[in-house]
Amino acid sequence: MARTRDHDACPGALTVHQAADGALVRIRLAGGAITAAQLATLAEVATEYGSPAMELTSRGNIQLRGLTDTAAVAGALTGAGLLPSPTHERVRNIVASPLSGRSGGVADVRGLAAGLDLAIQAEPALAELPGRFWFSLDDGRGDVSGSGADVGAHVLDGDTAALLLAGTDTGVRLAVADVVPTLVDVARRFVTTRGKAWRTTELDDTSELLAGLTASAPAGTRWPPTVKPPVGWIEQHDGRIALGAGLPLGVLGAREAQFLAAIEAPMAITPWRSVLVFDLDEGTADVALRVLAPMGLVFDENSPWLDVSACTGSPGCAKSAADVRSDAAAAAATPSPTHRHFVGCDRACGSPPVGEVLIATEDGYRLRQPPP
Repeated sequence: MARTRDHDACPGALTVHQAADGALVRIRLAGGAITAAQLATLAEVATEYGSPAMELTSRGNIQLRGLTDTAAVAGALTGAGLLPSPTHERVRNIVASPLSGRSGGVADVRGLAAGLDLAIQAEPALAELPGRFWFSLDDGRGDVSGSGADVGAHVLDGDTAALLLAGTDTGVRLAVADVVPTLVDVARRFVTTRGKAWRTTELDDTSELLAGLTASAPAGTRWPPTVKPPVGWIEQHDGRIALGAGLPLGVLGAREAQFLAAIEAPMAITPWRSVLVFDLDEGTADVALRVLAPMGLVFDENSPWLDVSACTGSPGCAKSAADVRSDAAAAAATPSPTHRHFVGCDRACGSPPVGEVLIATEDGYRLRQPPP
């Protein structure tokens, strides 16, 4: 794709987007990690200054809409530790296996996610990354490598990881200890060679991104994308419980967020627009499940809500040709063999890597055709 400008218009916590329903900010969460106190702050901010309907994104971030006092919002985010770097706040796009270190996976990548976040902030050149550029850290289970991040690492064993570009194995093998500096180096080279490209997929030649790195294994392996989030009762390695909660159409109401925060446990926002609550004893998990399920959070892996998604649509987005969320909600009542994503225009925001993308027109919806 030929870009006409150097940088995208992705919102951040300080880079405010003026949507049809008011100011919008996006809060980056490294690896999706968020504390109960931080979620409580977001719920309070959404209630006091904007729409109580917070949006979860496909990068494990949170959007607040309809804001009336963005300066007050920025102050609250800073106080909660959700704005650690004003210069790099838009480029801290790190997706990591959300259950890593607790259930499944080959290795624990939580430390890598935290370390990568700090390393990105410490590199001045990376402040020039486009807001759409993102990193992935897969703990070996294959849940995020299939999403096609610009640069990522896929752990193969306790000592080794594969280096990925655009979700494809480059054949380069890294010691786990070298993952963070290597990802930062690749991103730095992207900044200096990208021209007007926003993503690694837009480069004609990616060889310069791998300068000084040698492939020691066959290249080209890809992982199938994950669409459905882990939901329900999940046993952790340590005997404690994690609860996975899907959110219909990726919308988390401030009231529901306050109840989640009241559990006072660590959480993660997943790339599948869901929430994981960790480290619970069985009694707490049982009470939380009984309280949250009637509020609309989804704990059933067979729920039709997990097979449908949508962009913001009208009236929040001026570019949208329809109220796609209402149409997606209606569609959820009809079972489908494939995931359906409803969008209001050809930009197709938030589209998953598989399934049907239905684009609103004046005459209904048309199915987006895959590129030739």
